[in-house]
Amino acid sequence: IRRTYGYAKQGAGYGYSKVKGLNALLGIVSTPLSAPVIAATRLRKGPSNSARGAAAFVAETIRTARACGASGLLVMRADSAFYGADVVNSCRALGARFSITVRMNASVKAAIARIAEDAWTPIKYPKAVWDEEGQCWISDAEIAETTYTAFTSKPKKQQITARLIVRRVKRLNADGVPAGQGTLFETWRYHAAFTDSPLSLNDAERDHRRHAVVEQVIADVKNSAFAHAPSGHFQANAAWLALAALAHNLTRAAGALAGTFHAKATTATIRDHLINVPARLARSARRLTLHLPERWPWSEDFTQLFSTVHAPPAL
Repeated sequence: IRRTYGYAKQGAGYGYSKVKGLNALLGIVSTPLSAPVIAATRLRKGPSNSARGAAAFVAETIRTARACGASGLLVMRADSAFYGADVVNSCRALGARFSITVRMNASVKAAIARIAEDAWTPIKYPKAVWDEEGQCWISDAEIAETTYTAFTSKPKKQQITARLIVRRVKRLNADGVPAGQGTLFETWRYHAAFTDSPLSLNDAERDHRRHAVVEQVIADVKNSAFAHAPSGHFQANAAWLALAALAHNLTRAAGALAGTFHAKATTATIRDHLINVPARLARSARRLTLHLPERWPWSEDFTQLFSTVHAPPAL
């Protein structure tokens, strides 16, 4: 949600976050070795549900990824707002796998309850995760998987049987336990993902958690070109969002050309280091000379970027 002010903004409304604004969807393409880029954008009214038009949006993102040369295993990762039969069928129709967080409804809870106690495998996060509900840091958990048939209320051809990967963490918030009443056994919080990923259990669960990469891109875009919606017209703001995505991708490309450090840096860092250059431009004999500051820590990266961009095309 991008917060807006005033009464002249077309399409602005209060969404799930209770913030008046416009609802922007971003579809990104990422790999473990490179920074994510934006493949699709969509601007919608503030109160719009994320599931509205999700199948078409996912299909657009997958087609763009394929057109850009993405081959091999392509996994669509998303949160529970995209958990629907139409989204999953769109992925399968385009030859992509899916890994979607599921809502904890009665059938999912029943499937988790059927998992044997000895089937759980302990894992440890490489970095501790802050748990909002428990108000504590979590550094370990347990995972297991079972077979699950989703969307049983749909016609038979839309029902899908795949893997249900479940991660559970202990409830560690001592404030939730009444004084003088300790627990007789450990209680757990469960997080499940519905996937047809061919990876092993550990790798598939770790790969699903990478869907949070899109949150970093959203924060990056809101901190740059989409800091505000400048126009009162909805279509103009939709065009502005597309230009914001284009600027994000171009900045990412500049960072990748500059070197290893800037290849994964945020666009704000790239702008501060490589674009907003504290240099002096001099003119002499019809030639422009760019004088870079002395002892500038990013001079090597800037020179590499400049040389790469201005190099003659490869034959």
